[in-house]
Amino acid sequence: MTSYRPRWRSLLYVPVVSERFVAKAHERGADAIILELEDGVAPSEKERARGLVGEAAPRVGQAGADVLVRVNRPWRLAVRDLEASIGPHVRGLVLPKIDSAEHVLALAEIASSVEAERGLEEGHTVFFPRIEGPKGLLNAAEICAAHPRVVAVGLGSSDYTIATGMVAGGRGNEIASFLVVNAAGAAGIVPIGLTGAIVGFGDLDAFRRSAEESRAIGLRGAPCMHPSQVPILNEVFSPTAEELRRAARVVEEYERALAAGEGAITVDGEFVDVPFYEQAKRLLLE
Repeated sequence: MTSYRPRWRSLLYVPVVSERFVAKAHERGADAIILELEDGVAPSEKERARGLVGEAAPRVGQAGADVLVRVNRPWRLAVRDLEASIGPHVRGLVLPKIDSAEHVLALAEIASSVEAERGLEEGHTVFFPRIEGPKGLLNAAEICAAHPRVVAVGLGSSDYTIATGMVAGGRGNEIASFLVVNAAGAAGIVPIGLTGAIVGFGDLDAFRRSAEESRAIGLRGAPCMHPSQVPILNEVFSPTAEELRRAARVVEEYERALAAGEGAITVDGEFVDVPFYEQAKRLLLE
């Protein structure tokens, strides 16, 4: 199964039933486009939405963005969603309300069957599970490590706070997000999300602050609902020019030190040993 590490700074939700949004999605600059089949589509429109995925996927991905599809949680809907979504132009599936590794494994088995039927490479379709309730958070480590298809994970902040009775965007969200980041790090996958809600796009300054706080605790990108949020996410979740210059300096000077038999040095007055060197190398690869 092919390994894949996504670089999704921005993931823009697009309702697949809206021709207007689908037509312009590729112009928004998002790293990934999420075609919506779940909460953003009325129950009466679910079947029509599935029929639109095949045509919409290559259109929204024509500028190079990864195309994902957010499927539904109930099994009867999820199976039909997978059958409608898996194909050469869909890179992955956003899996909502994941509570256990067993749920991921069952969906992975269905994905393998559909891929085989359609002549796709095993593992072509990657998974981005969303943890949206307390049971899922308790099982975060197992969910992250459930299957090689899982390449990213995120906390659904709004759903989580509603499920737990917490204040949206409060301390509880931050703690829950930290736990998801830690589980992702242990499994070697990418943590995606915000410590606050993504639904409000009227105050872009507040949205930027939320993105900056999220990056500070280790989140590497976030979904968004409105095109105006995309450039903010792309900027906040990208290393700055100064961060890149310093990382390059750390790598260069530490490798020179290693060649001279030294294991620890100072760069710009700050201590550098192997963990800081590895961190600098990762930053240069982003």
